[in-house]
Amino acid sequence: MSTITKKELVNQIAQNTQVKNMLVKATIQNFLDEVISELAKSNRLEFRDFGVFETKIRAARTAQNPKTLERVQVPAKRTVKFKMGRLMKHRINGQNVKV
Repeated sequence: MSTITKKELVNQIAQNTQVKNMLVKATIQNFLDEVISELAKSNRLEFRDFGVFETKIRAARTAQNPKTLERVQVPAKRTVKFKMGRLMKHRINGQNVKV
């Protein structure tokens, strides 16, 4: 398993689409900024066959420091949940699916 960086993804898309790297990078960054902006507004983002992003509230809880065994209060916070879509689920599991 390897890690793909945004730069490598930009290069792959630019090569596949014959579009300049600068334009692809700006487009991807704009897309990511909009996803973050919508999630910050607690909006649900649904990309058919890819998946769904939504925010959830993680309840406050009491945790324990493993070194000192001291109890610590962890406040409630918002987190992002992602649920895979049908096409992604099948492709990850090695199944061919018609789009």
